Amino acid sequence: MKATHIEHIGIAVKSLDEAIPYYENVLGLKCYNIEEVADQKVKTAFFQIGQTKIELLESTSPEGTIAKFIEKRGEGVHHVAYAVEGGLNAALTEVEGKGIQLLDKQGRKGAEGLNIGFLHPKSTGGVLTELCEKGN
Repeated sequence: MKATHIEHIGIAVKSLDEAIPYYENVLGLKCYNIEEVADQKVKTAFFQIGQTKIELLESTSPEGTIAKFIEKRGEGVHHVAYAVEGGLNAALTEVEGKGIQLLDKQGRKGAEGLNIGFLHPKSTGGVLTELCEKGN
């Protein structure tokens, strides 16, 4: 597996409406996409900064993983996503073979048409790690 770059940094927020102005008015970034991923119970907002994106994540349900994350840890960095070459499923299989615990055994659809798979933070130094590739 080869990670090519940080695709995005996911940041859990209670409210996109409250968080977006900081990124636009203070940092001078432009929110270019807001999208709901219903099966993940999340609404996302994206900002581009260089080759990397910032993904704000707002839960659409009290049972969603983002709501639970905020309840336990508060708002803040949720995950780091790395773009991979050579196929997402092959990358997941490879890292599992190296002893990394997977949250996703196979890739699944994420925001912006990406295929995504998460690695368990217990295996990655406490950082929830997402591997992703552009969808077909």
